[in-house]
Amino acid sequence: MSRQRVQTDATPRSPPGARYAIVASRWNAEVVDALVDGARHAFAECGVADETIDVFRAPGAWELPMVTGRLAASKAYAAIVALGCVVRGDTRHYEHVADECARGLMRVALDHGVPVLNGVLAVEREADARARAGGALGNKGADVARAAIEMAALMQELPR
Repeated sequence: MSRQRVQTDATPRSPPGARYAIVASRWNAEVVDALVDGARHAFAECGVADETIDVFRAPGAWELPMVTGRLAASKAYAAIVALGCVVRGDTRHYEHVADECARGLMRVALDHGVPVLNGVLAVEREADARARAGGALGNKGADVARAAIEMAALMQELPR
């Protein structure tokens, strides 16, 4: 007989003693700061104490996988939230940064067995970013923080 996990309410519950890291890009600071605020607010709404959340800043989205990799290797965090914003420009730089950042974050999660939630916006225009950082489309920082809590709890339930 298989065990089925059913979420009974919309508010994820953090495992006791869980710590979380937010790794945020300094590039596109106005948008990323709004994502960080959204993540912190969502953590608080879910009962995660502020002193169990550490925030680290990286220069840009390109550097996020390296920082998350070091944090994941430390095994100090139940989950890591990566936040950034890459806006398409006139060159292919956008594709390189956005794609490789996403690939690197996934690699960190798989290599270390620590959930790494990708809250890096890859958007066409700055207006699209603002809409996803507390605007008309919500706050993706809050969304990934809630997913981080859910993943931390799920990882505790899974066999090792």
